[in-house]
Amino acid sequence: MAFSLNYQKIDDILAKLSSDYDIYAPVRLVGEGKFSATDRIQYDKITRAEQIVYNEKSDFSPREIISPITQTLFYFTENEFIENLPESRSIIIFARPCDINAFKRLDKIFLENGDFADSYYKSRRDKVHFALLDCKGGWESCFCVSMGTNKTSDYSLAVNFNSKTVEIEVNDSSFNKYFNDIKQCSYQYNFVKKNKIEVELPEIRPEQIEKISDLQIWQEYGQRCKSCGSCTAVCPSCSCFTTRDISYKENKKAGERRRVWASCLHPDFTEMAGGHSYRETAAARIRFRTLHKIYDYKKRFDTVNMCVGCGRCTDTCTQLISFATLLNRLSQEIKKLSVLEEGVEYVSKSSSS
Repeated sequence: MAFSLNYQKIDDILAKLSSDYDIYAPVRLVGEGKFSATDRIQYDKITRAEQIVYNEKSDFSPREIISPITQTLFYFTENEFIENLPESRSIIIFARPCDINAFKRLDKIFLENGDFADSYYKSRRDKVHFALLDCKGGWESCFCVSMGTNKTSDYSLAVNFNSKTVEIEVNDSSFNKYFNDIKQCSYQYNFVKKNKIEVELPEIRPEQIEKISDLQIWQEYGQRCKSCGSCTAVCPSCSCFTTRDISYKENKKAGERRRVWASCLHPDFTEMAGGHSYRETAAARIRFRTLHKIYDYKKRFDTVNMCVGCGRCTDTCTQLISFATLLNRLSQEIKKLSVLEEGVEYVSKSSSS
């Protein structure tokens, strides 16, 4: 079923939903952008439709709603520990198809990992319902179609904001009760069919990995990358974290253990006792992240790629590194490598035109 509402009516429904759910959506934080006099669009709790930024891509993903940047796992003393109990309320997240698909990637890591399912992630993930936000055709840096993440069936509601009305498709019968006596309409969510950017995913054979790791492209991008980790902070499918024990000043024998986001691009991410690191250069780190997104994850779970093509890493990079361009260049380099292995000279489309 689908319904057409004015903004007053949608606010009435949001008020009813708020009594049962915590509702999160992209909101505008005025003056808090990365450049002077710019805004930042980030997920936060909302109670009114006017708070939702529906016609711009959010700078940050909704990942931190379920997997917080800093999360207390348990409290401890010298004799015992107490787990940090999960919140009890259910959650509605206004999200786009790429971000919903990103949660599916995180589910593989945190929930479908044999005997190592993450109870802290699960406690919040089980409470989530998605309200699918219309993408309005997508944005400059998006390449979700190439990644196959432009569509999803995992949503309870689908929402299209217009200047005076809001159209809502109800895909979960448990939400029907909130729309009693509302005028029905014929709205159906329109998934993006074509992005401005198209990405040709590299076809990587396991026996090629050693040669791919030595490609000059990594040194080229490594000279530009500053290892700041901004791309991993905004990525909806990144999952790296570290843990820290915090001792209280008033009682050194008591404290808490926290899980904190980490980044594979940070120089100290693989540092071990004695100062040795597995990936000491920016080139090695950007190579690891790239191959993890489009090869390692898929090989591990025998499923889709980890990257969902949201383009936020490109948007936030201070060195203007486009991940879509990197993938296209890598694809061309691997084609050259494959042809050379067969003893035939490779001529790219660009060089032959």
